Parts: sequence; C-alpha cells; structure tokens
Amino acid sequence: MAAVIPGSPSCLAATGRFRSYSSAVFPPILFLGSNFSNTGTLSPLTSLTTSYGRATSGVVAAAPRKKYIEDDYLVKKVTAKEVEDLVKGKRSIPIVLDFYATWCGPCILMAQDLEMLAVEYEDNVMFIKVDTDDEYEFARNMQVRGLPTLYFISPDPKKDAIRTEGLIPKEMIKNIIDTEM
Repeated sequence: MAAVIPGSPSCLAATGRFRSYSSAVFPPILFLGSNFSNTGTLSPLTSLTTSYGRATSGVVAAAPRKKYIEDDYLVKKVTAKEVEDLVKGKRSIPIVLDFYATWCGPCILMAQDLEMLAVEYEDNVMFIKVDTDDEYEFARNMQVRGLPTLYFISPDPKKDAIRTEGLIPKEMIKNIIDTEM
C-alpha cells in the first residue's frame, strides 16, 4: 500500500481536506437542435435549430487566432504520477486540476473556458487535465464521481483544496482563483 503524503492529491482525498463549491445556483445548459450533416458528422456550416423550430443559418464560431493560441492546447494533459510530482514539488502558483473525459459534453464546453483562462492567467496559475478514462484509479482515489470535476490546489500546503463538480461558469472559476488561492 502506498504512503499518503501530506498535501498530495491522495492525501486530500483520503482526509477529506477539500471544500466543495456548488453550481446549483446556475441554470442548466440547454442543447438546442442538432448540428449534423447528412453523413452524420459535425459540420461547421450547418443551420442551427432553435427550441422553437426556426433555423438560424451561420457558421459555428472557431477559436480566436491570437499570438498565444496555437493549434495545440494550452492546458496540458498529465498522468497521475505527474500530478503527484507537481503537488509535492515546490511551486509558487496554484494548480487547477481538471478531471475530464473525451466523451463528456460538459467537459468539452469547460475545456474552452479553461483554455481562455490559461491565456488570461499565463504564468500565475497552472492549468492541467487528467483523462479519467486513462487514469481511472487516480480519479477514483480523488473521489471523482461526476464530470467535469475541478480541484483548485493552493501553493500554500496549509490551505485546503477546493473541489467543484459539474459545469461551472468561467466567472466562478476566476472568483475561486482570485479570492481563494
């Protein structure tokens, strides 16, 4: 059996040293209509159907092309071992740990917000992702039961980690980073 290291993610999960933020005050996301072409694949030039049955034509917005946004993602995907090393190591910035799955719709929506926040906070916050399908045991040990799940880990080992579950607005993520970390 592996030792539990104080301040590590497994210690946070084992001791329950995290607080949860509720996203219950935010309305659910509504998916209006479909965006599939005749071949069954997602097409960027299809009509969007509103909940009233009217079609609105247009192009699905692509990611903005700026000097900090590349073809590659800014938020790095890591393994459980890399997370342990990051949390145990010396650092002066907080970590936002995103547990996600590639098949999870809300995870994809939140990934867009996390990418924008990675640009906004650049060197002040480290955003990392853990694929729960690849790191099932680690996700289970971290008590990830719903997706997406975010952990906000302060550089101060005396502070508890903050945990959120479900799709939360970008403003709430910014508020946690600015006031709690």
